[in-house]
Amino acid sequence: MLQQYTKILVAVDGSYEAELAFRKAVEVAKRNKAHLFLIHVIDTRAFQNVSSFDSAMVEQVTETSKSTMEEYIKTAKEAGLDDVSYSIEYGAPKTIIGREFPKKQGIDLIMIGATGLNAVERLLIGSVTEFVTRTSTCDVLVVRSDLDNSPALDVVNKRSTIEG
Repeated sequence: MLQQYTKILVAVDGSYEAELAFRKAVEVAKRNKAHLFLIHVIDTRAFQNVSSFDSAMVEQVTETSKSTMEEYIKTAKEAGLDDVSYSIEYGAPKTIIGREFPKKQGIDLIMIGATGLNAVERLLIGSVTEFVTRTSTCDVLVVRSDLDNSPALDVVNKRSTIEG
């Protein structure tokens, strides 16, 4: 018997890799007749170093995130997936995506883009993807290619060559 997922979580952060994960997650959710949860985590540690911290900054980031998430919902529905929702969370992305949200919602599959960080950035701040794959208690699918199975790195490298 094939594994059927019922609650799929996809983390989106505006990166190209997250976009690939979202597009594949929509297709997997449709095939499994699963509920797709979209999550965006606002890393509150980024605000701790701002000396003139005010709530207007958090509100602006939240509003931008809401409009982005609503676009994702619209895209998923246009692709034929009706059972989709989103959540904007605040805190450390690693633990929220890898542990807290999946436990709270009963997630049985996390789909996440391969890290967009370079080696130095991974060393200094760590990779959310790496943490999620190492610590999650449910299945994790790391998306490394687009819907045509072209490697994401090929597309990113082509884009940077064109832009550079």
